[in-house]
Amino acid sequence: MKRSFSVSWKASKQPRKQRKYIANAPLHLKKKFISVNLSRELRKKYGKRNVPVKKGDKVKVMKGKFRGRTGKVTVVELKNSKVRIEGIQVKKQDGSKVDVKLQPSNLQIIELNLEDRKRNGVFGKEKMKKTDEKKPESESQKTGEKESNTNKKNKEINK
Repeated sequence: MKRSFSVSWKASKQPRKQRKYIANAPLHLKKKFISVNLSRELRKKYGKRNVPVKKGDKVKVMKGKFRGRTGKVTVVELKNSKVRIEGIQVKKQDGSKVDVKLQPSNLQIIELNLEDRKRNGVFGKEKMKKTDEKKPESESQKTGEKESNTNKKNKEINK
């Protein structure tokens, strides 16, 4: 089996090939693998089901030992497809504490970090307001155009 990443690979039922695809994927594709569900309120607000998680997002753990706990994302590891959350730690044998690495599929975003320019462009308040404002204007413009077209036709008929 080749070790390099296959661009033409579509799908396979075999778990070994699925694992190989994920392990050898380039970082720009691995970013999609760290997508996390949005809460119901955020789904309604932004019209999306999931979003790649970023540092600073407030997240709730949905499955596992730490179910129900919330915290901010401190580290996103693209290479391992793992996320670390502040406040979720395990005590080691020697007494020191270590952050737990969690799978993104077991998390849910409660609050988005909109400090990033790209993300703010997609999810920011300004963007949301602009789209809301544009919809009524465009509809009125369309009806205005229809009226003007009918007026033109009437004028032509009257001539």
